[in-house]
Amino acid sequence: MKIEIDQQSGFCFGVEKVIKTAEDILKKEGKVYCLGEIVHNQREMERLMSLGLITIDYETYRNMKNCKVLIRAHGEPPETYEIAEKNNIQLVDGTCPIVDRLQKKVRTGYEKTKKIDGQVVIFGKEKHAEVIGLKGQTEGKAIVISNLQELDQIDFSKPVVLYSQTTRNMNEYGELSKEIRNRINTTGNGKELIINKTICEQVASREPNIREFARKHDLVLFVSGKNSSNGKMLYQVCKEENPNSRFISAESEITKRWFYKTKSVGICGATSTPEWLMRNVAEKVKSLNEK
Repeated sequence: MKIEIDQQSGFCFGVEKVIKTAEDILKKEGKVYCLGEIVHNQREMERLMSLGLITIDYETYRNMKNCKVLIRAHGEPPETYEIAEKNNIQLVDGTCPIVDRLQKKVRTGYEKTKKIDGQVVIFGKEKHAEVIGLKGQTEGKAIVISNLQELDQIDFSKPVVLYSQTTRNMNEYGELSKEIRNRINTTGNGKELIINKTICEQVASREPNIREFARKHDLVLFVSGKNSSNGKMLYQVCKEENPNSRFISAESEITKRWFYKTKSVGICGATSTPEWLMRNVAEKVKSLNEK
């Protein structure tokens, strides 16, 4: 039986960078606090916690003083930095460079829209860590929408500046942009719509690659944390191309009967899936095939 690990799956640049930062600190100091889960993968979290990583929530963070705290790749709103300055907290900023640039772009866009009585609209999930950071650049005034059904939040008689969470689906963003433009045109007032291309290209390229990869195999094992938004999205892509796709979070979830008459197994994952976990899955499949 052929077993193949998708070489384009696994950590994106931003996640890889912040995890390397955490590992470097842990190697030197044996402990570091991280504001929120550093990555949405329980197995990787367990590995880092065994090295000394301590995850804290915002309530805990607000009451901490004179310590070091790591900011994950998702980025943070201005309030997080204000608390750090007030409480003498040393921040190790692991914000993904792409997210950091987007935050600055949103902040600049917001200042411009205030002058023309416009609206900043963000395509994303309201409670997603990255979106919280982006909305914070607008004094909390940005309109967050996750689908076409939520467009009624927008006042189409006013200018709109549109951004997307970096990990959203590019086709869905295109459809959303088109519908906003249609509704603005319908009002007949000629108000401005500025559409910013802010989806990470590295993340966007995962979908077409996963589609091609899924078609190549009899069975696809998609490895991801259950709380990963990117994982849920890419798994659905796998299922569309190959109905014989299975979502697993660890090698222990694999069942031997899945491999009956299977000649080719593909193993892939989310931007939050560590490479070592996909290798573990491959080894488990190999061992079952040898029995």
